[in-house]
Amino acid sequence: MNVLQSLCNDKTTLLIDGDIYLYQACSACEEEVDWGDDIWSLYCDLKQAKKMFASRIKEFQEILGSDEILICLTEGNNFRKTVLPDYKGNRKKTRKPVGYKALVQWCKENYPCHSQDTLEADDIMGILQSAKVKPTAIVSDDKDLKTIPGKLYRPMADEMLQIKDLEADHWFYMQCLMGDATDGYSGCPRIGPKTAEKILGNHPSWELVAQAYIKAGLTRADAITQSRCARILRWSDWDAENEQVKLWEPDK
Repeated sequence: MNVLQSLCNDKTTLLIDGDIYLYQACSACEEEVDWGDDIWSLYCDLKQAKKMFASRIKEFQEILGSDEILICLTEGNNFRKTVLPDYKGNRKKTRKPVGYKALVQWCKENYPCHSQDTLEADDIMGILQSAKVKPTAIVSDDKDLKTIPGKLYRPMADEMLQIKDLEADHWFYMQCLMGDATDGYSGCPRIGPKTAEKILGNHPSWELVAQAYIKAGLTRADAITQSRCARILRWSDWDAENEQVKLWEPDK
């Protein structure tokens, strides 16, 4: 991931979740048109979507006091589909807003962006932040980013979180147990937030996660599969030299 070289200075770089904020800008500028005779169509005011996105980026820069940004984008195949073929299979019929691809292309031409085949935007932000080559802050409303140590700014709540290593691991184990219906992996059957918290207690560990799966009639292998889907990549999960994912393994 050669983008690391461009981050080697003392200024804080904002790692911005481009997937979310490009989607929001485009979706907000999508309109229905009634042509009469029961004929309808959709259109997008792309110029307005560009303005909306640019305004959002400027807002982040002003709030967080940094003009250094990197827009992180999902592109290409997702490595999790090799772990669980049905990963995000529930999204196949969900369309992107009209003009979304054009807005992404415009973003690439006008902002510093980074994407990496097989990785999601979340993974890129997680890898870069945990590489610790310089000060960074992730900007995203995605709860999954709570599994990454470091600074996380959540615009919808207007809050800056400083997530410690143990806290990040706790959130990761929670996701392993609960799964995520939005992303199409089930986690451990019949476990929600309260039950997951009860299982992990004050000393969360992956062994507690594995035991919960076994108690539910599943196997450690099942637990590992679900955990690999839940895992937002960190620097330790990335082979930078060969640009390949190192699938997560529980500590022995």
